[in-house]
Amino acid sequence: MIKICFLITFSIFLIPLYASAENFSFDNVIALAQKKAEKDYKEPSVALPKILEKMSYDDFRSIRYLRQNGPWYKNKTPFEIQFFHLGFIYKDPVIVHQIVDNKDVLIPYQSTSFSLADKPFPEPIQLPGYAGFRIHYPLNSTSYYDELIAFLGASYFRALGRDQKYGISARGIAIDTGLETGEEFPKFTEFWIEKPTSWEHKIKIYALLDSPSITGAYYFLITPGVTTKIDVNAVLFPRKDIRQVGIAPLTSMYLFGENTKNRFFDFRPEVHDSDGLLILENNNEKIWRPLDNSKQLRISSFNTLNPKGFGLLQRDRNPDHYQDFESLYHLRPSVWVEPIKPFGKGVIQLIEIPSDKEIHDNVVAFFVPDEKWKKGEKYNINYRLYWFKDINPYTSNLAQIVSTFSGVGGVAGQEQEKYTKFVIDFYDEDLENLNVSQIAPVIDAPAGKIKDMTLQKNPLNNGFRLFFDFQPKEKIVEIKASLWTKDQPQKLLSEIWSYQWIQ
Repeated sequence: MIKICFLITFSIFLIPLYASAENFSFDNVIALAQKKAEKDYKEPSVALPKILEKMSYDDFRSIRYLRQNGPWYKNKTPFEIQFFHLGFIYKDPVIVHQIVDNKDVLIPYQSTSFSLADKPFPEPIQLPGYAGFRIHYPLNSTSYYDELIAFLGASYFRALGRDQKYGISARGIAIDTGLETGEEFPKFTEFWIEKPTSWEHKIKIYALLDSPSITGAYYFLITPGVTTKIDVNAVLFPRKDIRQVGIAPLTSMYLFGENTKNRFFDFRPEVHDSDGLLILENNNEKIWRPLDNSKQLRISSFNTLNPKGFGLLQRDRNPDHYQDFESLYHLRPSVWVEPIKPFGKGVIQLIEIPSDKEIHDNVVAFFVPDEKWKKGEKYNINYRLYWFKDINPYTSNLAQIVSTFSGVGGVAGQEQEKYTKFVIDFYDEDLENLNVSQIAPVIDAPAGKIKDMTLQKNPLNNGFRLFFDFQPKEKIVEIKASLWTKDQPQKLLSEIWSYQWIQ
């Protein structure tokens, strides 16, 4: 074995911020965040050895944490902790503690806990922390500890429910996302993981967030299952006035699907982690925005007051629609955000970034409060995240929009005006008992022309399919479509299909 020596330097800010014989509580993290907000932000200063700094993606993936070195390995708890090593693009160390019997115990970095390409890690390396960590739990089988949740990079984390594969990610907070001034990425710099007892099937994690604009204390209560639930409680302290705060941000990937398939020369019919944004309004109205990957940036804002929830969903669960037996996109989780403390007045914003590769997350959704966050103030946000596949955490008696297709308008084989044909599939068990004569489709496109609107029964699922041709009058047009009863007074039967046309 070749041994390589490295000189590692790091600034004083990386010294763990909490060490006390007193009992640990969330108040400790809140106090740390508030104290940090009173001082200027200090960028991490860590000199990584070249073997780590110049590491490729494949080399980084070859680093393995040795499970038997985990602090809870075979320790009579249903959870285990494993760590990510610094390297590649992950160059900011995080400090990790465990809470045992209400006491704070630092988990120090040890290079001997890792292997590199199935060989012992080069020695001696001394680092102030890890890149991140993951929690394992017997999610799918009592005989195997699956990955349950991983925290890696800035304030990103992603989780799994039963029979799911990693896809969409969540973040602690989003700052100035989509603005011309550029986005800021706050970071989780320190974690405290509470060791569960042998009979506890929930786990508590605390985190300290830091950035030039804001600090914060986070509490996560994670309950694994068919649907994994994560309760998030955060107390945040802006260092300065913030132009735009994004609460409960979700980040996903949409390359192409039913309505954007023509741009890509690919054997697969669809490639995406999520296929739509769903919003549940306070009046139980549901808005469905199918995702798209156009040639230009798309930003959609939905005005709302105390929404009951929103999420980026992967509704299409048919593996035949993806034809990808490695990526398994049909098993990617949907994530639903349910406010525990009302979010108030604001907008749910969806940002869709043009992309030509499936390795890039190009979709972001979050809630932006109308109230601007001010320096020196204290803000509390509290919500629940559901990571699910088939069991929806939101309740509604409205028919779902299950597919959106688009193509050349008019009649096939004839000279066409500049029309686009849209085809929308609606389904709900209650619709099976209705016929076309009982339903009134409604389409709203104030800056466009609609023609040849047709509703028919869908023989594939016994739902309904709506066709219409659309011709825009402006470069950006918002189109809406929904199904109503014909009886008076009319009753809404479906989600509201919402689409942003960009010429």
